[in-house]
Amino acid sequence: MKRRKCDVRMKYHEMEAREVEDTLNTNRHEGMSEEDAQKRLEQFGYNELVEGEKQSALLLFFSQFKDFMTLILLVATLISGLLGEYIDAIAIIAIVLINGVLGFFQERKAEKSLSALKELSTPHVTVLRDGEWKKIPSKEVVVGDLLKFSSGDRIGADIRLIECNNLEIEESALTGESLPVQKTVAAIKQDNPGIGDMENMGFMGTIVTKGSGVGVVIGTGMKTAMGQIADMIQSAETMTTPLQRRLEQLGKILIVVALFLTVLVVGIGVLQGQELYTMFLTGVSLAVAAIPEGLPAIVTVALSLGVQRMIKQKAIVRKLPAVETLGCASVICSDKTGTLTQNKMTVTHLWSGGNTWQVDGIGYTPKGDFYRSEKRVDPKKEKTLQQLLMFGMLCNHAEIHKKNKEFIIDGDPTEGALLVAGMKAGYSRPSLLNQYEILEEFPFDSTRKMMSIVLKDASGRRFVVCKGAPDVLAQNCESILWDNRKQAMTQEMHKSVNEAIHGLASQALRTIAIGYKELTNEGRITSEKDAENRLTFIGLQGMIDPPRTEVRAAVRECKEAGIKTVMITGDHVTTAQAIAKQLGILNKSTKVMEGKALATMSTEELEDVVDDVSVFARVSPEHKLKIVKALQNRGHIVAMTGDGINDAPAIKAADIGIAMGITGTDVAKEASSLILLDDNFATIKSAIKEGRNIYDNIRKFVRYLLASNVGEILVMLFAMILALPLPLVPIQILWVNLVTDGLPAMALGLDRPEGNVMKREPRNPKEGIFSRGLGWKVISRGFLIGGVTLLAFMLTYKGDPNELAYAQTVAFATLVLAQLIHVFDCRSEKSVFARNPFGNMYLVWAVISSVLLMLVVLYWPPLQQIFHTVPIAGRDWLMIVGLSAVPTFLLGFTYLARKTK
Repeated sequence: MKRRKCDVRMKYHEMEAREVEDTLNTNRHEGMSEEDAQKRLEQFGYNELVEGEKQSALLLFFSQFKDFMTLILLVATLISGLLGEYIDAIAIIAIVLINGVLGFFQERKAEKSLSALKELSTPHVTVLRDGEWKKIPSKEVVVGDLLKFSSGDRIGADIRLIECNNLEIEESALTGESLPVQKTVAAIKQDNPGIGDMENMGFMGTIVTKGSGVGVVIGTGMKTAMGQIADMIQSAETMTTPLQRRLEQLGKILIVVALFLTVLVVGIGVLQGQELYTMFLTGVSLAVAAIPEGLPAIVTVALSLGVQRMIKQKAIVRKLPAVETLGCASVICSDKTGTLTQNKMTVTHLWSGGNTWQVDGIGYTPKGDFYRSEKRVDPKKEKTLQQLLMFGMLCNHAEIHKKNKEFIIDGDPTEGALLVAGMKAGYSRPSLLNQYEILEEFPFDSTRKMMSIVLKDASGRRFVVCKGAPDVLAQNCESILWDNRKQAMTQEMHKSVNEAIHGLASQALRTIAIGYKELTNEGRITSEKDAENRLTFIGLQGMIDPPRTEVRAAVRECKEAGIKTVMITGDHVTTAQAIAKQLGILNKSTKVMEGKALATMSTEELEDVVDDVSVFARVSPEHKLKIVKALQNRGHIVAMTGDGINDAPAIKAADIGIAMGITGTDVAKEASSLILLDDNFATIKSAIKEGRNIYDNIRKFVRYLLASNVGEILVMLFAMILALPLPLVPIQILWVNLVTDGLPAMALGLDRPEGNVMKREPRNPKEGIFSRGLGWKVISRGFLIGGVTLLAFMLTYKGDPNELAYAQTVAFATLVLAQLIHVFDCRSEKSVFARNPFGNMYLVWAVISSVLLMLVVLYWPPLQQIFHTVPIAGRDWLMIVGLSAVPTFLLGFTYLARKTK
């Protein structure tokens, strides 16, 4: 037969097993020869993931200093050095270096995504070479190799299955499906099937949970499904955050304003006859005042404090701006399995003989009550229910363990659900095995879709107990338990069973049927065929991976905050719809879209409809990335949550990626900005609130710092225009800027959120830092602060040169107090009267500390010489305090007057 050229892009799932062997020039009895394997290794390369070109550590470190605000800090350092303020210069340099080091380590961590992917590859695999099975390093596997594997093994490459023995593979890391996939060797004739639909394929990094098999390698390294994800992680762009964009915008504005006002003040002063050297020092001091060099440090402190608060709420922030970015998120794209749901199959409904029971309880914890028609019942007093639960436990291999106060299932999740349901009724498998002896077992296989055991009770009676697919098992039944007695399985009874099956399936429940038959003493069971006929149908157990109990409330609160929750899952449409409706994600005005439809659409076409879709089902990793991009192109700030390898590219491409801390893979965590330690979607709500509050606090101290600095500049500018002496000396300006401004601004970063923080829409990501009237507040407050400071100077100076030092000291004290009173006004977007001034005690103590420092400068002789101050007489303090209060309370009373009207 003519051999075809090997091409890993071919659709091997559509081929018969023999055709795959012929195409890849291999043989299921001999495998590859070592010689051919070596040639293919040279042709295709090692079976490992290739990392993209990395930036050197040195370049990565220096790249941290390209930020515009950092350049402004360096300019401020030079200015402080020229003034001889070496302590200030050293402090600023320290801030720059700390910020640079933090950024460097954060980016180095992000580069670990591919390393985590590589660790998922199996170190050794079993291959057939020259007719012998042998273990080799997984990186030496080549296309055409035959791989053998069994329960517990990790698949070492992408393979086309050619032998399956009760084979099930856990693929949730790639598909998001919570249940292992039953595998087959039959060809699949289906257009554009997703990974979850390729039941005759195995994929690198997935885990065998049951049975064994053999497969032909059809893809290695970057040509595998995992390799494609790795490539997407490398190519996915890392978005700049809104905070970074706003600070860059602010820096550009400040540098222009600083240069203009400095030149203006110096020019006017020189024209009016002031000494050039004095005006130069004054101009440089004003430049430092105009540029709040403490701003990036305060932003970092505010974000760091937010991070500490988030840790207490079970969330770890890997990148500081992430919390703020989440605060302006307009869409949360969430994986279903393990994020919105518990990733724990749980029996919630039972049916037998026309009766339906509901079972409550959370996850694998064996505690719950049984209800029929909303009335609590004792399962041990209802015979058919008792048999349904007991036989479900006996025909079962799962075990339950308690670890760190949490119950964990060892075995198949479906069998685990049956086991827990029985335990909720008060049964235990060990005690049942003391009553019943298992004589024989016929394991489950995908052809029969059933598992059977032969039991003997204490009296010597023998039974066959079967569990399996309801439609198959029902066809093998000649009787049914109805009204607590065995009756013939009539056509009408069959109809009732089918209606029950469809009724449970419509609620997205996976159903397992239980049947039995009693054996005579002469009857012998030698095969599955003997065991699985003429059965009595007991009933159905319906199970689902249930939603987390707290998620519905979290989704509702996100909706109130103007944030849309979108479910993106690899699971089936029916299941996704049911869960989405329970959680309030899906409603009459939103739609569901399948991966098949998504695959045929361009990103532009998806953009037109993406706002109307709340659930995406049966999606692939490429689809998730496509959805995120479409939402971003629509102007959304997108948060993407997930736990699997399949989520990593979309997590990285999203404006903020959120990974699950418990069930999340290392790949997802390394690609993320935020990790939820409790895998709880509800924690995101807390993060959103924290993020919004942090941005509000940043606006607060930007408002405070800039209004204060505007006041400092204007008092000097007005004095120059009025041909007055300098109201402040350069060292006083620097002291106010570096000491008085710093402590209260940091305390504003600790302010608690206002009551409406989760009742308003997400802010527009294009919104400037001065939006919503902040620019006017800065200018108006700054104008008033500068005005009252100049007025205090003029009232004290009165044209007497001998009073100049005293007048400058009064102006200095007035400026400081005006700023310290103004800081309480900055706590609210409305006015100083809108919030309790003692609601932030950190701010109260910061203001008290700044007042004490001012008094030390005014009254301690050693500092009087440095700062050119003199003691202020007691009679002038009333004027200073009164004028200082005018900027804040004048506008506050204006707000109250408008509110009263």
